[in-house]
Amino acid sequence: MGTKSSMLLQEEEIEEIQRETGFSKNQIVRLFSRFTTLDKSNNGFLRREDFLRIPELAINPLGDRIVHSFFSESNDDTVNFRQFMRILARFRPVKKNSEKNKLNDRSEKLRFAFKMYDLDGDDLISRDELLAVLHMMVGANISEEQLGSIADRTIQEVDEDKDNKISLEEFVKAMAKVDVESKMSIRFLH
Repeated sequence: MGTKSSMLLQEEEIEEIQRETGFSKNQIVRLFSRFTTLDKSNNGFLRREDFLRIPELAINPLGDRIVHSFFSESNDDTVNFRQFMRILARFRPVKKNSEKNKLNDRSEKLRFAFKMYDLDGDDLISRDELLAVLHMMVGANISEEQLGSIADRTIQEVDEDKDNKISLEEFVKAMAKVDVESKMSIRFLH
């Protein structure tokens, strides 16, 4: 191994993270190296500003929401390496005929996607929240009227209990035919 980042990770910690997340030892060591590169204060924690320095997040229209997801699990202003790995595990590809990992199964991926829309954290997606996320995704490319129409039509089609909000259960039903397993996957280094 020999790199500074791999020496800071203990073998038993790597094994625990492997069991918990499904990442290989090599992937964990490489992601730890990326984590330590982002950790400008060298204290073993990342802050929101550290994530916002990642170019892929900076250009992603939902970058702020993705960064928010790292902190929603920690209930703090910082994220440690273990929390970082738990979030990344949700983006691991689901392999056919392999041992399933709870963090990256279909239900967890859908729960994660739902949280991207649930801006106020009340476990419901309102029209305003849907509209705000649509704005993030398309910017000024679609008129306000068109976005409002999309939001209204989406709620009308998905809202089974007619409370003008989308619950997690309604969201899951609406996504039944979507290949979430592959759409919410990132290929990590081997």
